[in-house]
Amino acid sequence: MTDTPDLTSLRRIGWREATLPADPRRLARVVAQHRAGYEMHDGSSAFNAQPAGHFLKRGLDPSLRPAVGDFVFLDRATHPVIEEVLPRRSVLTRAAAGERYERQIIATNIDYVLVLTGLDGDFNPSRIERYLTLVEGSGARPVVLLSKADTGVDVDAAVSALVARLPDDASVHAINAKDPATVPLLASYLGPGSSAVLVGSSGAGKSTLTNTLLGEQRMATNAVRSHDSRGRHTTTHRALLSLPSGGCLIDTPGMRELKLTGEENLDLFADIETLAAQCRFADCGHGNEPGCAIQAALASGELSPQRWRNFLKLHDEREEQAATLEARLKRKAAPKPAGKPKRGEWRRGDD
Repeated sequence: MTDTPDLTSLRRIGWREATLPADPRRLARVVAQHRAGYEMHDGSSAFNAQPAGHFLKRGLDPSLRPAVGDFVFLDRATHPVIEEVLPRRSVLTRAAAGERYERQIIATNIDYVLVLTGLDGDFNPSRIERYLTLVEGSGARPVVLLSKADTGVDVDAAVSALVARLPDDASVHAINAKDPATVPLLASYLGPGSSAVLVGSSGAGKSTLTNTLLGEQRMATNAVRSHDSRGRHTTTHRALLSLPSGGCLIDTPGMRELKLTGEENLDLFADIETLAAQCRFADCGHGNEPGCAIQAALASGELSPQRWRNFLKLHDEREEQAATLEARLKRKAAPKPAGKPKRGEWRRGDD
C-alpha cells in the first residue's frame, strides 16, 4: 500500500502515522516561533500562522501553547489560525531561567536528542550528565556527539573518560562537524520519518554540523573565543529543518543555563542509588557513618568523586525544583478569596 500525495508530503516533516486524521482541517507542523507568530510547514510549502485566542489567555500553562515540533490543526483561511495542538509523543523541557518557576519547551515530537559538546575547553562530563538528566522522561533517546575531534586532542582518552561515567547503553560518537563522513555516521538517527533536536553550548559547532547535514552553508557560523572555547549565539531561535536524509532536525540556540524541572528520576545515576541501598543504615548520610557503601565505592575507585559530587548537586536541585513545583500547584489549586461585594449586593450573613 502506497502513501497518498498528502501523506507523502507530511512524511517529509516527520509525520509517522500510517494514515491521515479524519479531521478536515489543515494539518501542519510548527517549524519556528517568532514574536509575530509561528512559521509552519505542511510538507509542501512554508507559511505563517497565528495562534487562536484560547492559546493567548492569561495564566494559561505555557506548555499548552504551540511549540516547535508540534503537529497542529489550522483553519483553511487565507491567514491561517492554529486551532488545536495534536497529542505529543515526546516533549523535551527545562526550567526557564530566573527565580520564577516555569517549564520551557525546547522541542516536541522528537525521537533523538543530539547533545553536542566540543572536545576543547567546552568538554565537561558533568554538564553532559545534566543534559542527559533533562532528556530522561522526555520520550526521546539521547545521543552524545563530541565535536572537534580533528583539533589535536586525545579523543580516545576523552571518550573513555565520558563513557566510564555514563550507562552502558549510552550512545557516544566523536565527530568532525565539518566532515561529510559525519552524515552516514548519524544516518540511523536522521532517517526518513525521524526527528531530532540538536542541543549544546554556543561554539560547540551546532550550526556547522547542521550545515554539514544539510549539504549546504545555510546556517551562520562564528569563531569561538580562545580562552574558553565559547562562541556567540549564531542561532537565535529554534527552527525545524528537513534534511536530505529524509529526517528532520531542530537546531537550537546555545544554552547557558540548564535548570532541572523537578520531575526528573535521575535514572542516569541508578548505580549510585543501588550503592546507597547497600549502606548498613537506612538513614546513612554517606559521610563518616560505618558501613557506608558510597564511601567504600569512593575509596575503591568504583565511584568517581566527580560523578558523586555531580549526583549530589543534581539531586539537591531536583528536590528544590520539585518543592517549588508542588508549592506552585497548591497555590493554583487553592480557592480564590471572595472579592468585596459590589454596592447594593447582598451576601448571606450580611443581615
